[in-house]
Amino acid sequence: MARLEGKVAIITGAAQGMGASHARIFIAQGAQVVLTDLNEEKGQALASELGSNALFVQQDVTREADWVRVVRATEDRFGPVDVLVNNAGITMSKTLAETSLDDYRRILEINQVSVFLGMKLVIPSMKKAGGGSIVNISSINGLVGGAIGYTDSKFAVRGMTKAAALECAADGIRVNSVHPGVIETPMISQGDTKSAVDEFAKHIPIGRVAKSEEVSNLVLYLASDESSYSTGSEFVVDGGLTAR
Repeated sequence: MARLEGKVAIITGAAQGMGASHARIFIAQGAQVVLTDLNEEKGQALASELGSNALFVQQDVTREADWVRVVRATEDRFGPVDVLVNNAGITMSKTLAETSLDDYRRILEINQVSVFLGMKLVIPSMKKAGGGSIVNISSINGLVGGAIGYTDSKFAVRGMTKAAALECAADGIRVNSVHPGVIETPMISQGDTKSAVDEFAKHIPIGRVAKSEEVSNLVLYLASDESSYSTGSEFVVDGGLTAR
């Protein structure tokens, strides 16, 4: 039997990158998946590729009204939500002095507030389903320091995960965070960036960056019933970077 057979999932930021990887493996393992993203063209194309068990809904994850619309569309098409993957996020590498208030608020809205809204609006649907699993994508910068704004937001995701896990345990809803290190994507595989990443990879204990599928396999585990006794925890996939 497929590992997510009969489960209904929402994955944000799913038009490309890690989100698309999560969507592909969820579909392959029997889930019905609603993919959300601002990028309508890529999102619709991926949903068409994945077939009738996939639905794309354009979404701004910082808007509460969009979350209400996404949950309603999911229930109308597939039924109550069993799994939420809060994957949407952005990076920012400005210094503290260079970061404007607008910059700071933008990254918090997308990386942090969206996770709050997703959990808040999906939990009632999960209660209808009799329980569920929420997977919040943080970062190794939710464990150790990095760029201002990005680090702050990813530490917040880690904390919100623990608070929500405690609150939701009695309802059979598990909440965990995933903390990826450096992930191989098209953006880091070109030109000067590729050279810099290749050099950095020498400092990763495993000796290479991760493939998106290696993160997706962990997300799959947390979405499935195999992780039924795991909640409020951090799951790190970084090749040993934070083990030092």
